[in-house]
Amino acid sequence: MKAIAFYQNLPIQQAEALQDIELPVPEASGHDLLVEVKAVSVNPVDTKVRLGSAPPAGQARVLGWDAAGVVRAVGELVTHFKVGDEVWYAGSIARPGSNAEYQLVDERIVGRKPGNLPYDQAAALPLTALTAWELLFDRLQVNSEDSQASILVVGAAGGVGSILIQLLKQLTAFAIIATASRPASRDWLLQLGADHVLDHGATGEGNNMQSQLQQLGLPPVDYVIGLNKTDQHFSSMVEMLKPQGKLALIDDPEFIDVRLLKRKSLSLHWELMFTRSLFGTADMIRQHDILNTIADMVEQGQITSTVQQHLGKINAENLRQAHALIEQGKSIGKLVLEGF
Repeated sequence: MKAIAFYQNLPIQQAEALQDIELPVPEASGHDLLVEVKAVSVNPVDTKVRLGSAPPAGQARVLGWDAAGVVRAVGELVTHFKVGDEVWYAGSIARPGSNAEYQLVDERIVGRKPGNLPYDQAAALPLTALTAWELLFDRLQVNSEDSQASILVVGAAGGVGSILIQLLKQLTAFAIIATASRPASRDWLLQLGADHVLDHGATGEGNNMQSQLQQLGLPPVDYVIGLNKTDQHFSSMVEMLKPQGKLALIDDPEFIDVRLLKRKSLSLHWELMFTRSLFGTADMIRQHDILNTIADMVEQGQITSTVQQHLGKINAENLRQAHALIEQGKSIGKLVLEGF
């Protein structure tokens, strides 16, 4: 089968950073599905692994943690799917990824693909939808019926933020405050349902995020979610939270001084979508359920795909372009590729 892989950590400008290769088609057993991959999307985790996690010498590593496709074979323990089912999933970071014609994935972290979405539109959503849902309901344990609550999402125009804003709009009565640093990003977030958008790139007294919040006549918020560059914004996040508020992160900040949380008795929560599959937790099946719930919401018109760029076929050249765009840190929504 065709696959795209890397053998060593290299800058994306080098042709060897991602290469077209051939691999044997794997065989399904146990809880695994063998999925024919139809479309994939690219996330920041792809670039982080490519740059920071080298495979053993001489071995290839296949990236990719977002896919939509068709089940072609099932293991003997599979109960939720059958051959021919259309599925979507984010997969496990501990296993070969979706940048291949066929992939093995545990059925307990797979959902049914929304019937009204083509493969490319569907492939944009699993990782970000799972991350956003787990952030809100598993980590922060938000009270969705609290009509007085407010939430701030810092760096919200990317993949996770784009689905997070939609979930907040559909499933809570919260006041939704997002941040962006460009007009296009601001417009995107307002379109998705944000009530207010702050400029996290503004500097100087009277222009920072705290001042912008005050200028809008808004009090400190109940929840803050940091999606990128948390080390740059951490003190501002703490400042904008109410006493006894909750702060959640998904990125890997260089340094944050958690002692800043003490005075307000703030709680800190970290979300990694791969935790359940990485440790084989007893509640792995929850990701299957979340993806099916998101599929229902898509079919009911409550959630839209966050695709912003379709980069063509799934091959090394196009994936190198996708990685380069992600590394620039200015992408809006999701990047997808389709077909081999």
